[in-house]
Amino acid sequence: MTDTTPASRAARILSRPITLGGLTVPNRIVMAPMTRMFSPGGIPGEDVRSYYARRAAAGVGLIVTEGTYVGHESAGESDRVPRFHGEEQLAGWAKVAEDVHAAGGTIVPQLWHIGMVRNQGQPPFPDAPAVGPSGLVTAGAEPTGKAMTRTDLDEVVAAFAEAAAAAERIGFDGVEIHGAHGYLLDQFLWEGTNRRTDAYGGDPVARAKFAAEVVAAVRAAVSPEFPVLFRYSQWKQQDYAARLAETPEELEAILTPLAAAGVDVFHASTRRYWLPEFDGSDLNLAGWTKKLTGKPVISVGSVGLDGDFINAFQGEGSPVQGIDNLLDRLEADEFDMVAVGRALLQDPEWAAKVLSDRFDELKPYDASAVKTLS
Repeated sequence: MTDTTPASRAARILSRPITLGGLTVPNRIVMAPMTRMFSPGGIPGEDVRSYYARRAAAGVGLIVTEGTYVGHESAGESDRVPRFHGEEQLAGWAKVAEDVHAAGGTIVPQLWHIGMVRNQGQPPFPDAPAVGPSGLVTAGAEPTGKAMTRTDLDEVVAAFAEAAAAAERIGFDGVEIHGAHGYLLDQFLWEGTNRRTDAYGGDPVARAKFAAEVVAAVRAAVSPEFPVLFRYSQWKQQDYAARLAETPEELEAILTPLAAAGVDVFHASTRRYWLPEFDGSDLNLAGWTKKLTGKPVISVGSVGLDGDFINAFQGEGSPVQGIDNLLDRLEADEFDMVAVGRALLQDPEWAAKVLSDRFDELKPYDASAVKTLS
């Protein structure tokens, strides 16, 4: 007998497929990248495979993996964060992609270089220096690391391109470049940490030059239909109040070179998706990104949490928040997809419950969820 029960509003809006480059994603729900540190030696194992596959099986359309270090010695500072280079590491990731596909999902790795946030002396390469545009970890600080030379820049560009090529080779559906939250590429974009006087510093267009070179190299390293995502943010882990752009015009100056270099999808990270980004408009950061670039955009920021994710992550807990406002924005095409972080970390069945209108079964977020790969 055919089921003629009308779909819920959430199912109707979130269940629409979307095409990103040559990839068709079955719905509008994205798993946000979240650092987990469960990969000893940088190698994702069976527990990591199951962790991602569970969420795909429960209805997440697109999974963006936790940040994975590219093959540059200064890229990271933990031997438990996965790497996206090396034979064993890539073999582990190939199995992750295979399991997610078997569960009905799609998946892209987030490619990451932490730059000046790195504490020298930490694994996997303890002797490597912290590097950045000007050796600064935050605005107003004294230099504590190495200002990157032309050789350094070229090496990092090559590392991102090599990781992207590997992702396509081992079966992933695209890649996401991490350009947010005060890490290396964001350190170039942010005036507070970029004090260069060469072609890579100065106005917003110049500060976007290095990130655009990374995007262009990644785009050239993969096939034309292989989607390239780029995550960026106003806020930084070093400064939650930091802003790349104070006006839409400044934001356009930063995003336009990235779009021209080959970004297919922007992932606009905010702490609270429901807040307007600039005075005079209700558009959030993702909404402005779509308006300025015309590209598909993922919105993110405390989806499913009552309050912001920082407080929840610090252990204050968070009851479940309704998503009517989110659905309104998606239905109005303010943005195209929504990334879910802590709520999905707590409840692997979050997508299935939302898509089947079982909101009363959603689990409130508890910070203890970060201690497991449930």
